[in-house]
Amino acid sequence: MLRFTDEHEWLRGEGDIATVGITAHAAEQLGDLVFIELPKVGARLTKGQAAAVVESVKAASDVYAPLDGTVTEVNAAAVEDPTVVGGDPQGAGWLYRMRLDDPAALGALMDEAAYAAFPK
Repeated sequence: MLRFTDEHEWLRGEGDIATVGITAHAAEQLGDLVFIELPKVGARLTKGQAAAVVESVKAASDVYAPLDGTVTEVNAAAVEDPTVVGGDPQGAGWLYRMRLDDPAALGALMDEAAYAAFPK
């Protein structure tokens, strides 16, 4: 199940694990990414809390935790080569995975149609 936040993060839920990244729109707005800071595995995230930082030649931007949970994995390839995120933000450019406290909360986020209609 693919879901989106109004802060331009996407989540792909698989059971109680969600893969999180920035949307293609966010990647396009940022431009060429030069640095990424991800949360530590085991970090406890609260919805709305800054969880990661993506920095481009234009600006640095926080990536917010879309839901409550615990980080289970980070994408080391994205840290080593931030251009992966810009080139494939909703695929190989994922940022981290988290175990959701409440997997049903995914349903409250925007689906693809709602995100497409969301003002950007």
